[in-house]
Amino acid sequence: MTQEGDLDNIVRLRIRSLRLAKGWSLDNLAERAHLSPSGLSRIETGRQRLSLDQLSSLARALGATIDQLVETVNDDDVVIRPERDEHRGLTTWLLSRGSAPAGVTVAKMRITDQPRGQDADQLGVHPGREWFTVLSGTVALILGDRVIRVETGQAAEFSTMIPHAIKAHGDPVEILVILDHDGRRTHLQPPRKPGPA
Repeated sequence: MTQEGDLDNIVRLRIRSLRLAKGWSLDNLAERAHLSPSGLSRIETGRQRLSLDQLSSLARALGATIDQLVETVNDDDVVIRPERDEHRGLTTWLLSRGSAPAGVTVAKMRITDQPRGQDADQLGVHPGREWFTVLSGTVALILGDRVIRVETGQAAEFSTMIPHAIKAHGDPVEILVILDHDGRRTHLQPPRKPGPA
């Protein structure tokens, strides 16, 4: 099957699935989209080619956009691959990839080693707040002069205007973190090349 044929089938499936999710019959959607029920049936089953005008009417009736109906699908849309920063001992999975509300980023992080070189004692400061929950291990949360242990199953929330760092206490630790724009820029920046220690 061609790539165009695959997309055609996906669009038809999306239209039918959205119709069924709303609990609508062919007649219900056909009326809302100003189509005949038999024409809609032929569109959904692939016996009639879908025109741009019909696609626009169907998208509007279903409360969707044309972009949502024709969005392509590939493994990159599904599989979240880790990004490793060996220098900082950090592996990150971006879970929200721009889809989270209010401009926040949701990420899973695995912290294995303590940072080396000039990053070792560096505490971050930036506007905003940060939240995380510990999935496994124990976090040493450094807030100014305090070191707070956050255990598996516990969560923390703090102002990021306090000089801070999140480190593994002993064994590697995995956390689920919610970052605002400034937190994302600070914590998820591209890996830096190690400088002289």
